[in-house]
Amino acid sequence: MPLKTSRFDIARHLETDADIAEFLTETLREGDAADFIHALGTAARARGMTEIAKKAGVSRASLYKSLSENGNPEFDTIYRLCNAMGLRLTTTPLTELTAI
Repeated sequence: MPLKTSRFDIARHLETDADIAEFLTETLREGDAADFIHALGTAARARGMTEIAKKAGVSRASLYKSLSENGNPEFDTIYRLCNAMGLRLTTTPLTELTAI
């Protein structure tokens, strides 16, 4: 009997604010801008794209387009999306990151 598998979707495992914050922080630490935009989309799906779009003050379709593979969201969109998910963007000196 063949083994039945399903596609892994990290969004199903982002259950708490802490999960989402850790996921996005790690993406920023290890990835690039495109990776972070993709991770934001994943986090928004985990929370419910319609609800997050409403809180961010953008349409659901616009949010999907901005966060798509070919999307190029403005910083204002990223900022509002983070706020809608209850997240605050912060900065850390690179010297602190390399010590970790």
